[in-house]
Amino acid sequence: MTHHLNVFFFDIYPYICAAVFFLGSWLRYDYGQYTWRASSSQLLEQARHELGFQPVPHRYSGDFLRASVRHVDPALDVRLVPALWAVKQQLAMIAGGSAAC
Repeated sequence: MTHHLNVFFFDIYPYICAAVFFLGSWLRYDYGQYTWRASSSQLLEQARHELGFQPVPHRYSGDFLRASVRHVDPALDVRLVPALWAVKQQLAMIAGGSAAC
């Protein structure tokens, strides 16, 4: 019985979901292209949309800086929090729990 469920959920069901997604997207934009529902909510709330885009360039500049430091001297690539695997797991659980609250 479990073999049949595995075959359905992992071999057949993803293709059904992809077909429904692509067919639904095609029909929505083919028939409801110029309606008010086709506009994204991000376009309607411009103030919050711009607030979310401000930190994005700073994140990529930080990634570029870290990559350039690693390229110049790999010894400078030290981890700020050297922790064991169990400590990392506990930190992830605590941070995830506090972020969910």
